[in-house]
Amino acid sequence: MPTPYDPATDRVYERAGFGAAVARGRCPALIVVDLTRGFTEPGFATGSDLTAPVEATAELVRAARAGGVPVVWTVIAYTAAEAEGDAVTWLAKAPGMRALREGGEAVALDPRLPYEEGDQFIVKKGASAFFGTALASLLTGLRCDTAVVCGATTSGCVRATAVDAVQYGWPVLVPAEACGDRAAGPHEAALFDIQAKYGDVVGHEDMVKYLTTKGV
Repeated sequence: MPTPYDPATDRVYERAGFGAAVARGRCPALIVVDLTRGFTEPGFATGSDLTAPVEATAELVRAARAGGVPVVWTVIAYTAAEAEGDAVTWLAKAPGMRALREGGEAVALDPRLPYEEGDQFIVKKGASAFFGTALASLLTGLRCDTAVVCGATTSGCVRATAVDAVQYGWPVLVPAEACGDRAAGPHEAALFDIQAKYGDVVGHEDMVKYLTTKGV
């Protein structure tokens, strides 16, 4: 499912040899990145209305459960010391993220999502779900061979997670309808970049079937 800019750009990337399809394994994991209220609800300064991606992700989670595919949720949250201090350099660049404090409403998973206590759950401090966390070890322990990455924001934490996933050696699939951002431009640019270099941007029904059957 390519995400085109324009024909001229597509030709440049095709000539450079980007955009080949990735191999899909039989043991995927669904990684749901940062679909917390602080990102999915417009009432929060860091958020926007991500109703459509939330609903699409909920369908993917149900498909994963039906197929016996592990679901990994991530949230980004800071302690009071981190949020108020200067130790996290990223917060100097993006001070609005200081509102994402442990225990607050902004870092709670969107209540429309079918989270279950038996799901894997990771708290992170950076954009990538792999950076400074045990996600790589977790996926290895689960014997996963493909990373299906969705969530928010497409141009930030989703893209960073997709980049790290492929660098760790997992083929990456990104369901476009289950990703969201604060604006259309960054969302579309990130999907284009992922499709060109890091993974396959795929359709919703395709992923529902894949997660339910694990490619069988």
